[in-house]
Amino acid sequence: MSEICQIRIPQGTIRYREAGAGPPIVFVHGYLVDGRLWDGVVDALADRFRCIAPHWPLGAHPIAMKPDADLSPPGIATIVEGFLAALDLDDVTLVGNDSGGAICQVLVARRPTRVGRLVLTNCDTHENFPPGIFKALPPLAKVPGGVTMLSLPFRIPAVTRTAFRPFAKRRPPAGLVESWATPARTDKAVLRDLGKVTRGMDKRHTLAAAASLTGSEFPLLLAWAPGDRFFPIRYAERLAAEVGGANLVRIPESATFVPFDQPERVAAEIADFAPSL
Repeated sequence: MSEICQIRIPQGTIRYREAGAGPPIVFVHGYLVDGRLWDGVVDALADRFRCIAPHWPLGAHPIAMKPDADLSPPGIATIVEGFLAALDLDDVTLVGNDSGGAICQVLVARRPTRVGRLVLTNCDTHENFPPGIFKALPPLAKVPGGVTMLSLPFRIPAVTRTAFRPFAKRRPPAGLVESWATPARTDKAVLRDLGKVTRGMDKRHTLAAAASLTGSEFPLLLAWAPGDRFFPIRYAERLAAEVGGANLVRIPESATFVPFDQPERVAAEIADFAPSL
């Protein structure tokens, strides 16, 4: 049975979906999407695990954070860590995708006591943060009015669908992608948060995290779609070679949104990796 909940932490209110019982798995989505990215994976794991899929403050969140909230990658990592503490979760399997994977790396580099292992699907690593053409976003977001300008095309549903099309091979359910663009388009406080997130994306954070993890034996699973134009598999291979406890599995027939394209396969890999009761 699935439940929509919310909890207050110092930076604001986090809404999340929770399903199942057992060892905890917490999911971290990326930029301009929300926790529904993980719905298929949660559905496949909820018979064995306590699955928690929050809407993190990455631009599509339904409730704006407090005006003084730090939404840089380290700041969002602190929010994730505070969320785990607020729910009193221990030995968590943390699962990240896209820029959410970068947040997970920043957090795990701190060796948090509540995180037992990390699963990364296609995401930012090393100097590939943000990737490709998206490197233009942080400088543009620093220009006065830049974030508003970035958000204007998303007022047109067809443009929104086109913008998200390269990230998934499957067609999203009707209205899902458009709903991801709605909070920043309709709520000035969420747009403010989106600006903070966009301005904070910088490769120094993922490079520092990779350096901290290099040579460690931290349990790491990389469940990666080869052929992704934004997150080439060479970055997963590089991280796997650096972290002694890493295992890399390839998940074909998927683009960046691996948990959306291949939820059953992602769930199976997580179930094999995470501790069972």
